[in-house]
Formats: sequence, C-alpha cells, structure tokens
Amino acid sequence: MKRALVPARLRRMIRGWFDSRYISRADHRQDIKDALWEVQTLGREVAVLRAETDRLRKEVDRLRARPAASGVRVDEARAARWDDAHRLAQETAAALDRVLQNEVLLWQAVDRAAGDGGPSDGRALPERALPSGGAA
Repeated sequence: MKRALVPARLRRMIRGWFDSRYISRADHRQDIKDALWEVQTLGREVAVLRAETDRLRKEVDRLRARPAASGVRVDEARAARWDDAHRLAQETAAALDRVLQNEVLLWQAVDRAAGDGGPSDGRALPERALPSGGAA
C-alpha cells in the first residue's frame, strides 16, 4: 500500500461524499433495533385494537339479540358496514404486521451479510432505500 499526499480540501470532499452516500454499521444496527421496537409496539397496539373490536362485536351481537329490551335498534345495513370495517381493519393490521416483520428480517439478513461476507477492506455499505422511498 502506498501513501500519497492529498490536499485537505479534496480529502474533506471525498469523505463528505462517502458519508452522505453510505451508512455506517453502527447506524444500520440502530435502524434494525428501532425497527424491532416499532414492530413490537405495533404488535401491542394491534392486540389492544383486536380486543376493542371483539368487545364492540359482542356489544353489537348483544344489541341484535335484544333490540326491544334495550330500546336501541341496530340497523342491519349499518351492522354490515361495521362488520366490513372490522374485517378490513383486521386485514390491514395483519398485512402491516407482516410487512414490518419482513422488513426487520431483511435488514437483519443485510446486517449478517455485511458482517460475514461484506466489504473487508473498510469500505462502507452501499446506499440503501428507506421504506418511505427516501435514502439513508
């Protein structure tokens, strides 16, 4: 390996270019930890929402069974819309849960690949796209 004098301005420019284009392993690991935390938080929120929808569904069923005794009438069309909304909410929550879990698995695999077979000459990892479409 040979050393050469490089003007400080050029060295700063190149380092700035690398820093803006690549993500460090420490930052990448923190991103994975943050994503895991988000998945766990969303999982807890989904569990709370499912419990709430189950409670509301039981309440609707109770009102359907005794509309005259409670003085409250449940319109069948409205109940059907509630059922559709409930089904769509559950499907959306399950799909979002799968997406977040797959993202975490993907970045864990990237982290393992970078640690095992990644650049060993000190190069940083290539630029990656964020789920929102931006770049890190």
